[in-house]
Amino acid sequence: MTGLDQRRQAAALPRGPLAGFAAGSLGMGVWVTVPGLLLLYFLTDVLGVAPWLAGLTLLLPKIADVLLHPWVGHRCDVEQARRGHRRRLLLVGCALPLAFAALFAVPGGLGGASAAAWVALFFVAGNLLFAAYQVPYLATPADLRIGYHERTRLMAFRMVVLTLGILVSGLLAPLLAGGDDATRAGYLRMAALLAVGMLAAMAVGVAGIDRLRRTAAVPAPPHRAGGWSTLVASLRDRQFRWLVGAYLAMSTTTHLVLAGVPYYAEYELGRPKLTTVLVAAFVAPALLVTPAWLAVSRRVGKQRALLAAQLAFAVGSLVLAVGRPAGLPVLVGAVAVLGVAFAGMQLLPFSMLPDVIRAADTDRAGTYTGVWTATEATGAALGPYAYALCLAAGGFVASTAGQAVTQSAGALAAIRYGFGLLPAAVMVVAVLLQRRYTLDRAARADAGRDGAA
Repeated sequence: MTGLDQRRQAAALPRGPLAGFAAGSLGMGVWVTVPGLLLLYFLTDVLGVAPWLAGLTLLLPKIADVLLHPWVGHRCDVEQARRGHRRRLLLVGCALPLAFAALFAVPGGLGGASAAAWVALFFVAGNLLFAAYQVPYLATPADLRIGYHERTRLMAFRMVVLTLGILVSGLLAPLLAGGDDATRAGYLRMAALLAVGMLAAMAVGVAGIDRLRRTAAVPAPPHRAGGWSTLVASLRDRQFRWLVGAYLAMSTTTHLVLAGVPYYAEYELGRPKLTTVLVAAFVAPALLVTPAWLAVSRRVGKQRALLAAQLAFAVGSLVLAVGRPAGLPVLVGAVAVLGVAFAGMQLLPFSMLPDVIRAADTDRAGTYTGVWTATEATGAALGPYAYALCLAAGGFVASTAGQAVTQSAGALAAIRYGFGLLPAAVMVVAVLLQRRYTLDRAARADAGRDGAA
């Protein structure tokens, strides 16, 4: 048994600190959901930004994340080695609600390219602050003396609360913005109100991490030279490469679907208010099925459970490609299937990441996590961008708030197929990549031996 493994003997975590840790995801869920759900629509149908430019506005800031997140991860490891904790970065990240509010506070005199530049600027700032919080937050499981199944339990608590944050913000945001009559002022009101809740939840999360560390923290190893060499070392890890590649495809797909929901509700189903219904159908199942995914992973392993979730997502997406002829109950049911799969695709990869870190016998959990969150951020940009490209290819016409536009048959087809066929195709790529990951069987065997001992 290696030195790191000896420091990581499995410990059962009490529910109080688990719940406190999970509370941080409530605030992060707002940032993950609302920009992905509404920002593209806000740009094209409220600010009058052309679809191709709106897509670039969401994509280009994420390019910076590819560099910033691994750097934040490295700084996170330095903090852990020098101070024995990662709290300072977490506290910096608590400024994220300010950037979230500014994102939708576009001055009335700005429109088109200038409005897009405003959004892009605060999107960069928000993504950096999100990384400052998310990277040390997600590095926490690798810092604790817990085993294969306990890591999944920890992330299950996180998943339930994250789902609650996604659900509440996904339902409230369109309503607070004004529903069918959304305006700039409505979007600003929505952002300000949700920002207050974000700050409170993130502060509770910091306190929860402190309690977890007092319960089962691994002693911080001596600081070693790092920088970009540690980033290269993480990318040389074959298991990590396949896992992170599959997660990139999954993240792209789920954010594509979120970006397409308002368009699908308004133009395919003809009822903009169905946006909240579809969001609820997509997110709410996770509150019920996350314990089921936890049980399935204990029985068949995390990887097999994840493959089942990916395939279910692809099948549900194909049903959505049929569109209105399938009938509203069938379409809502298909979105619910996507929601059940989404729960598994959130819980399982995030609990597999610390498995990879432990197997690598590394003290650079922050660097691994920084690459992971950079991948997630890239998927969050690629998804809306891919959907924006579909809209542009179909001839979708942008508009400002209150302006009525009749879309062409090509644009309507792009809305439907971009919401159904494209997600299915990208998810197949995720399945193919995930099948190359081979660590799970060995990790389960180690967990069985630990349990027997």
